[in-house]
Amino acid sequence: MDKVKQELLTPSAESRQEWRGKIISYLAIIVIGGLVATILIFLTSKGVALFIQDGYSLGKFLSGVNWQPSHHLYGALPMIVTSFAVTLLAGIVALPLALVSAVAITEMLPPRVNQLIQPVIELLVGIPSVVYGYVGLTVIVPRLGRLFGGTGFGILAATCVLFLMVLPTMTSMTIDNLRQVPKQYRLASAGLGATRWQTITRVVIPSAKGGILTAMIFGMARAFGEALAVQMVIGNAAVMPHGLMSSAATLTSVLTTGIGNTVMGTTSNNALWSLALILLLMSLAFNLLLRLVAKKGAH
Repeated sequence: MDKVKQELLTPSAESRQEWRGKIISYLAIIVIGGLVATILIFLTSKGVALFIQDGYSLGKFLSGVNWQPSHHLYGALPMIVTSFAVTLLAGIVALPLALVSAVAITEMLPPRVNQLIQPVIELLVGIPSVVYGYVGLTVIVPRLGRLFGGTGFGILAATCVLFLMVLPTMTSMTIDNLRQVPKQYRLASAGLGATRWQTITRVVIPSAKGGILTAMIFGMARAFGEALAVQMVIGNAAVMPHGLMSSAATLTSVLTTGIGNTVMGTTSNNALWSLALILLLMSLAFNLLLRLVAKKGAH
């Protein structure tokens, strides 16, 4: 009797396996959380050093228009404005084309064509950013220079390169979201006498609008954080932009060009870490926006 009771109270192999799985999962969560917390603490401590240790004004940093480390001027407004400008322009141009392409692939083109086109789009998503930058440097910049005059470097060239980069990502995500719309919705719309175009515009797209907005925000987040491709075509002049053809600089391009030319702990180096902190905060903002849009789309 005691032996039977002991066997009943002894955890089974499945229970032990479940506990091991839970322990491994909890350890993984702790490690990942620790890494994220370490990155946040490190970037925050480095990013605020300019204002705490060096005594530079936060308002002057965010509203200043002069970025001249040799003269102890650290105005980040030109880079912030340029980063938002190229990101918004690329997103505004890419989203309609991505939506039209996704609708054509999912709703209009034959299945055989879809099987050929989608792998190409996924291949474009995985191309390294330096390849897009090289295409922009050798193809887009010279043509813009011939069309509009000047060197061709500037915000328009960076927008074109970012557009090429985010379009495949937006298209691929939009295709996935359109395909998640239940087939019954299309059949019910057709049963009520709606045409294919009416079904697409009034049933399919509204049903997937949350996912489509998520694709746009995700693409813009990638464009906002892009460094190498933008650096190759934007001109890298840390001044307030006055037009689409004027050379400018983004937060990422200033970071990549300047971080190797400063000494750790100096005011110039701390200013670059402050730019990195702005990038981190913007990335968090994009992630929060993605969550909000996804939550609204779910309802």
